[in-house]
Amino acid sequence: MGRGADDELIRAATRPEAPPLVPELPVRLAADVIEAWAAAERVAGRRLPPPYWAVAWPGSQALARHVLDHRHLVAGRRVLDFAAGSGLAAIAAAVAGAARVLASDLDPLAAAAQRLNAAACGVEVEATTDDLVGLPLEEVDVVLAGDVCYERGPSARIAAWLRDLAARGATVLLADPGRTFAPTEDLEALATYVVPTSRALERRERTPTTVWRVLPVT
Repeated sequence: MGRGADDELIRAATRPEAPPLVPELPVRLAADVIEAWAAAERVAGRRLPPPYWAVAWPGSQALARHVLDHRHLVAGRRVLDFAAGSGLAAIAAAVAGAARVLASDLDPLAAAAQRLNAAACGVEVEATTDDLVGLPLEEVDVVLAGDVCYERGPSARIAAWLRDLAARGATVLLADPGRTFAPTEDLEALATYVVPTSRALERRERTPTTVWRVLPVT
């Protein structure tokens, strides 16, 4: 699909909405993920992966809030929002004065959503659908990773990579609401946010989410 078709699909599946923890950053979100998925597939005329890019996940909201409230973490620095989804944390970094912001997500529709959302917030964010896990990313100063620990194998691989990035000098922030396979060692808690969430997605209306600094293994 081309850019125009992707934009049409995203607009059909979502609506502008202010995430509860960062209302100053309105992005396109799904009122109901299943309905949004069906709407996206109707427009695309084919099967699509679940629209995770249409959800403001607790980790992304916590990272965005933390970055906006602690702008020195990203100001003038090169930032990666890993597994960025809607691009909420990336947009927050751009608003906070990052020199360059890259949002990565394997789903091409996520990249399109990031572009639309960044434009709506008056900033620019670059996007990539490349698999970055394992790469040294020497051109990145700060890595933001929210809600990335859902499956055992990928979570272990991602955690090891984040530690490697921290060891080579990057500031690595991991936000997690207590997912089963999230790392529990080599972390420094920076802040915990109680994120208003949907029972349909999180099975509760308020989800405590901690922003951790990933420590280099010494």
